[in-house]
Parts: sequence; C-alpha cells; structure tokens
Amino acid sequence: MTKDEFYFLPAVDMLDRIKRGVLTSEEITEILIDRIEKINPLINAYCTPTFDIAREQAKKADSLVKRGEKLPMLNGLPLSIKDMFDIAGVRTTWGSKINEHNVPQEDDVVTGRLRDAGSVFLGKTNMCEFGALGVTKNLIFGETKNPWDLARTCGGSSGGAGAAVAAGLGPLALGADGGGSIRHPATLCGVVGFKATFGRVPIYPHAGFAGDSTSHIGPLTRTVRDAALMIDAIKGQHVMDRYSLPDDPVSYAANVDHLPKKLKIGWTLNFGYTKAIEPDVEKSVTSSVEKFRQFGWDVQPIAVKIKNPEPAFLTIYTSLFAYDLKAKLKDWADKMDPDVVKMVSGEWISAYDLIKAMDQRKKLYETMIRYFKDIDLLVTPTVATTAFELGKAFPAVINGKSAPPTGWMPYTYPFNLTGQPAITVPCGFDKNELPIGMQIIGKRFDDLLVLQAARAFEQAAPWHTKQPSLL
Repeated sequence: MTKDEFYFLPAVDMLDRIKRGVLTSEEITEILIDRIEKINPLINAYCTPTFDIAREQAKKADSLVKRGEKLPMLNGLPLSIKDMFDIAGVRTTWGSKINEHNVPQEDDVVTGRLRDAGSVFLGKTNMCEFGALGVTKNLIFGETKNPWDLARTCGGSSGGAGAAVAAGLGPLALGADGGGSIRHPATLCGVVGFKATFGRVPIYPHAGFAGDSTSHIGPLTRTVRDAALMIDAIKGQHVMDRYSLPDDPVSYAANVDHLPKKLKIGWTLNFGYTKAIEPDVEKSVTSSVEKFRQFGWDVQPIAVKIKNPEPAFLTIYTSLFAYDLKAKLKDWADKMDPDVVKMVSGEWISAYDLIKAMDQRKKLYETMIRYFKDIDLLVTPTVATTAFELGKAFPAVINGKSAPPTGWMPYTYPFNLTGQPAITVPCGFDKNELPIGMQIIGKRFDDLLVLQAARAFEQAAPWHTKQPSLL
C-alpha cells in the first residue's frame, strides 16, 4: 500500500492493522502528521495541532498491543476534535478572540470518552465563531478551504473537521451540529456526517445556551462503518446533561452491516417551502435513492408538506446566541466576526415570540411523526447546492432563483428541531466535480437503522472512495 492510499484508509481498517500488529499506531500517527504538515497550510483544517499528545497516546496504544492486553474500542486510532471541545491543557477558542487564550484543565465528557477509548488526538479543527454560521471562518485562524476546490467553502461550523477527513488528514473527526453543522461540511467535502438522536451523545460542559436543545455531537468520517465505530465510543447517558439518553444497549459498529429485510423509504426534494435546488443535486439524489430497490426495499416519492420552520428555528437559534453574546458586544464587537455581531445585535425577541416558536417546533415534531407512521426512513438532499465561493456566508442565488440565508439548507435544520437521527453520505458530483450528499433521516431512537441504510447505500454506490487531488 502506498502512502497516498494509506491516507484515505478507513479507520476500521487502520484499527485492524493495529490489532494484528501489521502497523503500529506510532507509525500511522507519524504518517498522518507528515501529511498534515504538508497539506494543512493549503486548506487550514487544523487550527491547533497536538502532535506531542498524539505521539504519547500512540505509544500507549502500542504498548497495550505488545502486552496482549484487552484493547479499548478505538485503540491507536488518530482523530481530530472540533475547537469547541475541551482537551486538558490545550486551548479551546470556539473560533473567537474572546476565548483566544482559554486553556481548560480538564477534558469535557466526549473528549474524555474518546481518550478512554484509546484514540490519538491529532489536534483541534477550525470552526466559525461560536459555531453560529454555515461557513468556517474566524478572526483568529482565518477561513478553511474545501479540499475539492480551494476557492470554495468547506461549509460549517464543523468545516475544519470535514476538510480534514476529506483531505486524508485523519480518518475520524469530532463535530457538532445545531442546524446542520456536521452534515453541511460533510456533504460539501464529500464525506460521511452523522448526528444521532438528540441526547444520544451527552454534552458537558456546554458554554452558554446557544444550541441548547438543538445541538448534536457526532462524527465526520470516511465511511459509515467508521461513523458507527466512533459513535459507539461516545454514546450513553451522563448525569450532567439533562437531555442525555441511556445508552442504546447495542454496538452500532457490530451491527451496521446487517441488511434489514423490509424497509419503506420515502423520498422528497421539497418540504413545501423549499425555494430552489441545483439540477445536479436533484439528479444525483433522485437516481441514488433508486439504488435502495436492489435490497428489496419499498422506495416511493412522498409529498411532505410542513409549515415553514425557518421562523421558529431562527427565533430559537438567534435568541439563544443573543443571550450568550449580546452583553459581550460592548467590549468585543470590533474583535468578532461581523456576521455573528449582526446576528446577535438586533432587538430582543419577545417572550411571546419565543414561546410561539417553541410551539411551532412542537407542531413540527408532531407533523413529522405522522409522516413516519407510513415510512421507516426519509431521504432528501442534504443541501440544495454544492460548495459555494469563499467569502460568502451563503449562496444568494440557487438555480437562478434568489435564496434567503437558509435557502441552501432547508433539509437539515428541521431535524435539529425534531431531534431525529440523520446522516449524510456522498452520492455523486456536480459538473464542477464538487461532491453531492444524500441525507437519510430516521425516527427518534432508530440510529442503528439509519446507519444500516447508509452503509447499504455506501456499498452499492462507493462514492466515498473518490479523493481530492491536493499535491
């Protein structure tokens, strides 16, 4: 195997080699560090490398193999961590100058679980300020570029994570998703992004209220099997997260290759409020969903008509960010991303409007449940377009039509409001050779089923094997 082939090796295959002694974690880690040092200056995926920590963890992982001890779940696997999660002794900035010199003394829950699982921390990945935007840029580290086209965005807010996996800078990445922030960069960068049922992965500590009740922690990976493996290591209840769920008592990684015998899959391109979709995205998703028929599953287009949830989502989302950040504007506004300042600096939303938005959210969930009485899974595009130009917060025009700020992401944020599991998998490329993603949504708690369907598609249509050319 050449180094170029190795950079894009799935994590489950790396883990197998480590277990069998074919490769050591130290060897794998050094190969990836060398790759990061060459490629990261081009795309700016990693903002804070932690190579010394990685080398220590890799050495520890190899010692367990040599001594024949029972190996933890991710023993020796290198991964990256979004710069909103605490690693003891490593600065956590949230992409903001407000936290530029913040160095936590303890791991948070999810990084602690990854450490206990034997993983190797390659470093922190770049994000937008406080995760508030759909692209990855901030005033500390700058903008992260898409490995498929360096003039285009990688999405956000977990953009550094998506770019790192797509560029072969580590097989696993930890991200977070409050309105699509795992799924957007995953689809724009041509990798897998999974947000499990809300609460499946605990969040603690949580800075402020932004994302409260909408944020999901999850993996960005090269394959669905890798996503299943990583979610196994971090799922399960934690007493300090009031939303967290008791552990689903099954290994997703051990069962992800199981093919359900019967499934009813509905698909749609329009929720009734969708403004526009690029033709290449429509064509790719429409043809891709048909591949599920080969498994004997029932696949049918369905008309999903829901009241536009954008006002409710924006009311809840911006209110919580404003609560966290508005008081900081007096001292920090000129040192913050102007788009974030604009979002939080307006008039306070009334209590009535906030409660109204929460009621609309409740009704959206009830509507979705009614649709899911007749189907097991819902398939949509992940986003309405492919990667747009750097410097833009969102594409103002989609397929020749004017689009609002959320016009490119009508398929993702509804499922942050409902808390349902959703995954994006690569399903093709547009005329500019930019990746396209397909989203698979399940009922609450049907995380494994979503992964199984995504894995089946991945095997039938292995788009994930394509790689960007960076050198």
